[in-house]
Amino acid sequence: MPSQVDHQKRALRAELRERRQNLTASERENASIGITNNLIALVTALSASSVACYLSSPNEPDTRPFLNWALAHDIRVLFPISREDGLLDWTVGESGTEVEGLYGMPEPVGEPLGPIAINEVDLILVPAAAVSPDGMRMGWGRGFFDKTLGSMEKCPPVYAIVFDNEVQPDVPHEKHDQRVNGVVTPSNIVEF
Repeated sequence: MPSQVDHQKRALRAELRERRQNLTASERENASIGITNNLIALVTALSASSVACYLSSPNEPDTRPFLNWALAHDIRVLFPISREDGLLDWTVGESGTEVEGLYGMPEPVGEPLGPIAINEVDLILVPAAAVSPDGMRMGWGRGFFDKTLGSMEKCPPVYAIVFDNEVQPDVPHEKHDQRVNGVVTPSNIVEF
């Protein structure tokens, strides 16, 4: 039986998904530039030599220009690969090709390094539907990142990447939902 929180999450996700679909090409382009600059600034400030980051889908804030910069600057990037058991595997995507993952998300093709490979990065960048000012992250409902972050012994800083209007005053959450250390938007980097 879906709980009150489930209903709140579902409604908010639907609203945010629609908002993302209604962005104009120039709004997307400006957001992409801002997010890229802020991700570069964050990685530089943390002196991160390896990061975990996902390949964005067309409606998500665009991570690809940042990923191109990271690879050009010898920063090791681990990409998530979704697995049937609800865990994430990781790869460096050495083949340079992409496939559609289990749930339709773009994933790179490469040697799977196992779920614990994530323990070696300096920074984790995660997708989100919304984030509250106290760091509560609401994802898209599959729980992959909550499981991953919840299972880590020593977690490096975790930042969610969202559009400016997705930093929401109140984000519905349950006890399994994981907080993030900060958020990167087109106009800002906020540390919680």
